[in-house]
Amino acid sequence: MAHYDVLCVGDAATDVFIRLSDEHIRALTDTAGHWLALPFGSKVPFDYARTVDAGGNAANAAVGLARLGVATALASHLGDDSIGRDMQVALHREGIDTHLVRLDPSHPSNRNFVLWYGQDRTILVHHELYDYHWAHLSPREVPGWMYLSSVGCDGAGYLRQVVQWLDAEPSVRLVFQPGTFQIQEGTDALSGLYRRADVLICNREEAVEIGGADHGDLAAILESLHALGPDLAVVTDGPDGAYASDGSRRFRVPSYPDPAPPVERTGAGDAFSSTLVAALVKGRTLAEALAWAPVNAMSVVQDVGAQAGLLDEDGLVRHVKSAPDWYAVTEW
Repeated sequence: MAHYDVLCVGDAATDVFIRLSDEHIRALTDTAGHWLALPFGSKVPFDYARTVDAGGNAANAAVGLARLGVATALASHLGDDSIGRDMQVALHREGIDTHLVRLDPSHPSNRNFVLWYGQDRTILVHHELYDYHWAHLSPREVPGWMYLSSVGCDGAGYLRQVVQWLDAEPSVRLVFQPGTFQIQEGTDALSGLYRRADVLICNREEAVEIGGADHGDLAAILESLHALGPDLAVVTDGPDGAYASDGSRRFRVPSYPDPAPPVERTGAGDAFSSTLVAALVKGRTLAEALAWAPVNAMSVVQDVGAQAGLLDEDGLVRHVKSAPDWYAVTEW
């Protein structure tokens, strides 16, 4: 058996948070959406910057799982550079096994720049075109669970290799949290992953794009996801909470109350997803897992970045026990 319970798979990146000043930035809204406006061709002061060494969906999930006492490994591709080595050190500090991380000497490590304004942010993302290839795991490296998340736009072949490996390892339970490029590939291109998934997690807008159901019909959204193959379908809906289905029962959980206004919202989705998976790995029911997940989503937005606010199990359980009466998982 593997010496870890969950293998997280996906790209990692260093996240550089840049706190923008009200004095020099404007937020605009028009018929095309919401925008940040800043003077073009100028030197624009900002308040300060903060760096999170090892971010990205898979790394965020790995840290969330590890904080909750789940033995976790990460399989990822990084550049063979100082940024990549700093990422490995940061992951080691969290107790995450990185022996399946590959260092690519021909490409730099991924870096994201997070323009943080008010409580929200715009993320400038870039995925390097790594030579993706799936590792040949020995029998003792096969985990009980795989948590598969975002990889770069050239990762289609890599994902096919992952599906082939998963089909050869039917005991491995798959959690699929598709990233932007995977959703853009379309459900037909990734039908093997959706078919093989035990748990599919996405937000409401992503679920509509993936399954094709009407945005206003949550029951139809969950059914459309089940039709692709997963046993459990989980849809987050921002401040309105989250919804889930095991194919026979549907559940809703509200957002956990914020103790103070959010500092910034990066990583709330990853915190929710990894916490739900940690609960399932520990043998909790879907309803119990849904009660856990919004707590870490609340906690992580009380600090900067996707990891600083993540709780350990004792802290998380204390929040669940002290929740107001209206905070409950209900069937609908």
